[in-house]
This record gives sequence, C-alpha cells and structure tokens, in this order.
Amino acid sequence: MSVKTINVNKDILGVNESLALNLRKVFESNKTFVINLMAAPGAGKTSTILKLIEDLSGKFSIGVIEGDIASDVDSRKIQEKNIDVVQINTDGACHLDANMITAACSGLGIEGKDLIIIENVGNLVCPAEFNLGENLKVMILSVPEGHDKPLKYPLMFTESQALLINKVDLAPYTDFDMEQFQKTVKAMNPSIEMFPVSAKTGEGFEQLATWIGERIQAFKKTQG
Repeated sequence: MSVKTINVNKDILGVNESLALNLRKVFESNKTFVINLMAAPGAGKTSTILKLIEDLSGKFSIGVIEGDIASDVDSRKIQEKNIDVVQINTDGACHLDANMITAACSGLGIEGKDLIIIENVGNLVCPAEFNLGENLKVMILSVPEGHDKPLKYPLMFTESQALLINKVDLAPYTDFDMEQFQKTVKAMNPSIEMFPVSAKTGEGFEQLATWIGERIQAFKKTQG
C-alpha cells in the first residue's frame, strides 16, 4: 500500500485564504481600510502605531488589533490614547491568521472605523505568508537590525507594499548602509514604497501619515 502524503501547509494556507477573502468583503462593506503591520521584535511596531494615532486620529476613526505571544502591555499603551483596541495572545503561534482576526473584529467593532491597524506578532518569517484581508502589508525594519535582512528574509520584503526604515536617528552609530539597503529592496520589489522614519523623533512621519491618509480616502471612494 502506498503512503499518502498530506501537504499540511497548503491546506492551512488555503483555509486561511478563504477566511481572509470573507474578511475583505466585511471590511469593504464597512469602508474600513486595514493595515497589516509586520516586523521583528523591537523594530518599533507599537511606537509606530502610537505615532500614527497621533498624526491620523484627528482625521480618521482608528481601531487597533494587537498580536503577541503573551501579555497585553502594548494594548494598554494604545488604550491610554482612547483608541479601541483588542488583544490577541497566540500562546506560542508565530503569526496572526484570518481566523484570529475574524474573532478580534467581533470584539473590536469595526462599524464606523476608517482604519484598523493590525500589529502582527514580532517575526520576519511567518506573518508574510498569511493574508488577513488587509489592504496593505506594511513592514518595519529598524536600522540596528542591519542592511542585510532583505537577503535573509526575502518573502517579507517582496510581499510588503510599504517599508518603514525605523530608528534612522541611530544611523550615525551603526554601519547601516542606507543606499545599499534601498538598492537591494528595490531589486526585489520595484513597486515598494520606502519611508525612512524615527518613531522617537517623529522624522518622516508627516510624509508617511499623508501617504496613508491618501490611500484611505482613495479606498473609500472606490466603495461608493
């Protein structure tokens, strides 16, 4: 008798894709623009979200879904800004999936939300594989991580529509080669938008917030 082989990864991704398509329909019916924010631990995901809240909350209604293996530390920081937030603890899973986001949306309440920012689990591998029904995959690479990361984690860079190069205020203290980094990324993903920023000093965030705001408005127009 021959051995039956089951491609578990293909099955999991197929189920996830179906759930993500359903999520996208829900988001579109509510005219809610969704960003899937991905990065390694310590790159500055939560700091970036807090800065975007500061820059965008006067123009748009914002909700946040926080993903972590454990704790609600980041959610409490968001809540202090009077922003609706739901915490997902994955209990060891290295990424968020569409099923988790479906449950989180029930708790968050997406009606009336112009923008939902999903902070994915800190990881440069798995999150890029899972569609969450988002409009934009945005990743953060912090300067201290080094300019060689696109070569080590190519999928994250090829799947993302925007890349924030965070902590540029630390560039003088590192050997990060910005020109080489941007050249490498553009060769891998010619259409990606790159934003050198500092969540600490605010550098680059005015341009980033304007870019995101324009995309929210354009999305709403397409939904009638």
